[in-house]
Amino acid sequence: MPTKVLRNLRALPFALLLIFAAVLPVMAGPFEDAVGKFANDEFSDTDEAVGAIATSGNPLAFPIISALQDGRLMADPETKKVYVTQPDGKIIDAATGAPVASIPDSAAAVRLNNRLRRTVEAALGGLTLLSPDPAKRIQAAQSVFKTHDETMLPVIDGALAKETNKGAKLAFTEARAAILLFKADATDAEKLEAIATIKARGDQEALALLTGLAADQPPAIVRAAANATSSIQSNLALWSIVQNGWYGLSLGSVLLLAAIGLAITFGVMGVINMAHGEMVMIGAYVTFVVQQTIRTSYPGLFDYSLLIAVPLAFIVAGAIGIVIERTIIRFLYGRPLETLLATWGLSLVLQQAVRTMFGPTNQEVGNPSWMSGAFELGQITITYNRLWILCFTMAVFVILLAMLRYTALGLEMRAVTQNRRMAASMGIATSRVDALTFGLGSGIAGIAGVALSQIDNVSPNLGQSYIIDSFMVVVFGGVGNLWGTLVGAFTLGIANKFLEPVAGAVLGKIAILVLIILFIQKRPRGLFALKGRAVEA
Repeated sequence: MPTKVLRNLRALPFALLLIFAAVLPVMAGPFEDAVGKFANDEFSDTDEAVGAIATSGNPLAFPIISALQDGRLMADPETKKVYVTQPDGKIIDAATGAPVASIPDSAAAVRLNNRLRRTVEAALGGLTLLSPDPAKRIQAAQSVFKTHDETMLPVIDGALAKETNKGAKLAFTEARAAILLFKADATDAEKLEAIATIKARGDQEALALLTGLAADQPPAIVRAAANATSSIQSNLALWSIVQNGWYGLSLGSVLLLAAIGLAITFGVMGVINMAHGEMVMIGAYVTFVVQQTIRTSYPGLFDYSLLIAVPLAFIVAGAIGIVIERTIIRFLYGRPLETLLATWGLSLVLQQAVRTMFGPTNQEVGNPSWMSGAFELGQITITYNRLWILCFTMAVFVILLAMLRYTALGLEMRAVTQNRRMAASMGIATSRVDALTFGLGSGIAGIAGVALSQIDNVSPNLGQSYIIDSFMVVVFGGVGNLWGTLVGAFTLGIANKFLEPVAGAVLGKIAILVLIILFIQKRPRGLFALKGRAVEA
């Protein structure tokens, strides 16, 4: 293409060149000639080369301009050859894309000045908007929405006319509205339509855009922006309540998972087990060991690591629980203070044992692919790991209810809970039920550790973070009552999350504790008191 024509094209906004590229790619001229201009070591030639390459439609355009921005574009003034050093270290010929063994010693990085850097940034933004990947187009459109760069309007219009992906089309529409809202020569009708589009988006970025609008707009625009701002603020307030509710359910599921085993042992045996949190910790470390083994020996099974860890954590923690009951707890029945002190001392021993084996620092436990990421629901974000933990908790709860109702062990446990002496007189081996109950409660704490390893730090202090909250859940819901534990966990979780924004995390927990104390004064047996002769005595 003649140089004079190229210079005329440079006078147009750079974004307009990209539209011409989509419609008339031949106007960009021979791609190889444009690449060769980088070797001239002239800023004006580099500017022309960037414009011509960005509008060429050649698949090498993005790698070349990206390399220019990062200082990886090398030009040899003697041979007029230009080379791209790729991020992985490989070298290609910029004009042909052919691999190159090495770069000549006479080659040097193509220079940029501040004006050229802005040109390069605009070119990369335009190329991303025209990317074949819808996710990249949406990301680029979101960036334009935030910056509302007026020079990108022709690119947005051209991309919007060709867009077929629903998500990308919406993102382009919103980006166009953001540009028109701040465009000086946009008509009132265009700005009113833009405000309506931004209002429909309804998130914090839309609110920031509307509040950043200058006050010297026509009265109709000011009123429309004010109404849209008020509507978005009301909508966000409602979504904030929903978000807090979700956080409360998420926290409640964690509390339920940590407390459900404690509710069983406390209800059946009357034992205040201060080492219950360490059973949770042991489950988390079982998960760590499983993942380490899989990483080193069977990396293809990593996505199944949690499915493998759940039964192993239950067996290991349950076995340790049975040993604890047989060697310590059985000699302390009827002496709650001694039991509390003994299990507290045991918790310190278990913590130190884990520190000796694994060290005092946090251990890395990864998320499988099916527990990674998040999705948007309205204006709230729901993470997959929290959602899976909620589902897992409810599954454990249902299985435990079924076990207590339909198995012989469950029947014996309920009998011992309601009246230990009567159960013993009917031939139930209460000592065996105590051991199995303690093992069951510890095993459930172990699988709670598997779940908590996905959202918390795996360290020797993991269990201490949940033991007090677990006791509060059990006492508030009703000792030994699983339904009470369920209601108590979700009630305390939701109450915590709604109090935190008002009172802060520490004062919120203190307020919850005070409310529970006042509640227990009125209902000493909690929300759902157990029925039975021994209980009523």
